[in-house]
Amino acid sequence: MATLEQVEKLKERAAVSYDEAKAALNACNDDLLDALIYLEKQGKVNAPAGGGFYSSGAAQQKKDYHHCESADQPGESPRQLLRRLGRWLRSLLHKGNTNLFQVWKDGKTMITVPVTVLVLLLLFCFWFVVPLLIVGLFFDCRYRFVGADVDKIDVNKVMDSAADMAENLKRDITNNDEI
Repeated sequence: MATLEQVEKLKERAAVSYDEAKAALNACNDDLLDALIYLEKQGKVNAPAGGGFYSSGAAQQKKDYHHCESADQPGESPRQLLRRLGRWLRSLLHKGNTNLFQVWKDGKTMITVPVTVLVLLLLFCFWFVVPLLIVGLFFDCRYRFVGADVDKIDVNKVMDSAADMAENLKRDITNNDEI
């Protein structure tokens, strides 16, 4: 929803009524620049001198401006939204299957499963899997994510620090028992 400040600013810059400014902002998801272009396309605002980048003929032919929604320019149809959701889910599933979760002990890989399997196990067997992973830390198991997408984030550093904390806790408990 457009704020009063945004409506006032657009009203001043475009020299349009309050209702027109508010309607343009609502149609353009509260983006001032998009709303100004939207008003220009409707003929309510004069184009800048020299044509401006966004209203040049070559750029206009390459990419038609469809960001704002109105009765003249409807948004995505439900079918397009479902297709986009399907593409996103497919890419998420692909990433989950190409990246792996590994359990290491004594420098050897014990188990390797796709991240998708780990997520499914966490969703359906949360109260079994999480305690099992925690107990594994106290039996000197280390966890690691491997794959092209995992290298971009520092999740393995967090996994190593959790394993180090478990080792320190185990060492402290052992030292307190000796005293």
